[in-house]
Amino acid sequence: MLEAAGVSQMQESVYRVLVMSGHATVDDIARRTGTPRADSEKTLEALVAMGLATHADGAPGRFRAVPPDVALLPRIKRNTEALDLARTEAARLIETHRETVRRHDAGQLLEVITGAEALRQHLKQIQTHAREEMLWFCKAQYVAMPSGSNAEEYEALARGVRYRVLYEQAFFDDEGAVDNVATGMRAGESARAVPSLPLRLAVADRSVAIFPLVPGGPQGSPDEPTTALVRDSNLLSALVALFESYWENAVPLHLTDDAMTPQALLTEEPASPRTRLSPVDSRLLSLLVAGVTDKAIASHMNLSRRTVQRRIQSLMERAGAETRMQLAWQAARREWL
Repeated sequence: MLEAAGVSQMQESVYRVLVMSGHATVDDIARRTGTPRADSEKTLEALVAMGLATHADGAPGRFRAVPPDVALLPRIKRNTEALDLARTEAARLIETHRETVRRHDAGQLLEVITGAEALRQHLKQIQTHAREEMLWFCKAQYVAMPSGSNAEEYEALARGVRYRVLYEQAFFDDEGAVDNVATGMRAGESARAVPSLPLRLAVADRSVAIFPLVPGGPQGSPDEPTTALVRDSNLLSALVALFESYWENAVPLHLTDDAMTPQALLTEEPASPRTRLSPVDSRLLSLLVAGVTDKAIASHMNLSRRTVQRRIQSLMERAGAETRMQLAWQAARREWL
């Protein structure tokens, strides 16, 4: 247990005997540790040299332990500082190695992945190894991983990995898609929506990304996807910048649980034009501005399409808007979302 302080297992055993007994002879140590006398004597002398033991005053042939707070804590501190320096130097060497790879072995920067199953395994792997953040572009019609089937996301969120996910409007047309997004947000996912996305993309810790090289058809299509896994490079930096530019202009999704309870639907009170929205209307408006269809909104919120349209009309009247586009503009101006 004291190996981190530079103490071997044998030395630790002998030191423990000295701490518990106060002082001991070579024969005492040999008997209590079950080791040959010569080995015990050698270990005791090593402890003396290390500052963990001394010869007992007035008791020839006996050894005593130097108090642990005096003997061990300084050693642990020195070793900790040495480890910190080693860790810093290792980080420099890692960066130097990456730079060397970038300059002399470009093949290490990009790996081609062919087929849906291989793509699925790589997507799982980069999430399993993620430690800080995952960035996603989610387009409609999945290629390798159906909406709601990404168990690795929930495991990563549970260990503190941040997820920022962008969905294009057509994504929500699939049955159950809104519910799956809401489930992810309850687990900690940050989600936004845009009219459309240029490609599918997954980025882990800004150090590795997966994106399509050749567009393949949706799941079940004879056209297998051909994707690329790219590591630290200018291409990766460009992909991250692309994500950030879309994220900055995307519509945040607000899919809170309290808006969906029967109690919330039955007891909400009408609000004046100056007040903020009820949880139900806030959720409805969030989905509407994100481009989700009335049909998908109704299915997700367990409302009829007529009720959804009636609530949208009510919101338009409150905002003084004649069109849904004007409603979205007024919602942003009034900070309803």
